[in-house]
Amino acid sequence: MKLLVDVHTHLDHPLLINKIDEIVKRAKNAGLKHIITNGINPETNRTCLELSKKYDIIKCAMGLYPRNALKKEIESGEYPLKIEDFNIDDEMEFIKKNKNNIVAISEVGLDFVNGEDKEQIEDFQKMIQLAEELKKPIVVHSRKAELKCIETLESSKNKKIIMHCFSGKKSLVKRIADNGWFLTAPTIVVRSQQFQDIVKNVPISQLFCETDSPYLSPYKNQWNEPAFVIESYNKIAEIKGMDINEVVNNIYMNWQKVFE
Repeated sequence: MKLLVDVHTHLDHPLLINKIDEIVKRAKNAGLKHIITNGINPETNRTCLELSKKYDIIKCAMGLYPRNALKKEIESGEYPLKIEDFNIDDEMEFIKKNKNNIVAISEVGLDFVNGEDKEQIEDFQKMIQLAEELKKPIVVHSRKAELKCIETLESSKNKKIIMHCFSGKKSLVKRIADNGWFLTAPTIVVRSQQFQDIVKNVPISQLFCETDSPYLSPYKNQWNEPAFVIESYNKIAEIKGMDINEVVNNIYMNWQKVFE
């Protein structure tokens, strides 16, 4: 069963990159075929690119995380990066140059934890247009900005849209599914009613599994890693009353439809 996919990780994170050889080995042993590592700023976009060149199992996605939210996360120590100013148009050119080396535009989106943000919305619109231009899927972060994210995406012709770790209302989950987009079951689905409801209400043909490594671990007091993605598959099988192999094959077909 070497067809597992983890569509969203941050393997550039210091908690993971320092033991990346072991993490990749464990992922392969667990049956993973593809892992997407996602850039969130110029520095991480480049690190993700290097990782994808070094390991056949790792695929690179490049994006720009909502800037103010990232700045707050860096300041709080949640994501240990340097705070850097950059020109979004320059970074978009870098992504365009590497279009053959990436599988998606990610991680992008809106984060209104500190209130609505005009710059974020402008950046997000540029990322949506970039994904359209490059004919790439787009993976979207939408914390406290779920409705605005959906409305902004609905103006796009791109149907290869994945709402990552979506925490909006059930009516918005239905709207996403009705739009033909995809949602993820992160590994924390093992103990999150919110994500269990998504799995229950969204067709398997519109679901992906992710770890969001090193975050959202299915195991308490342990950092997450791609090998743990099997927990999402098992939970989907349990909730939908399906055989695990059937779940794996269906989600792999989704991978082929979106990323290949």
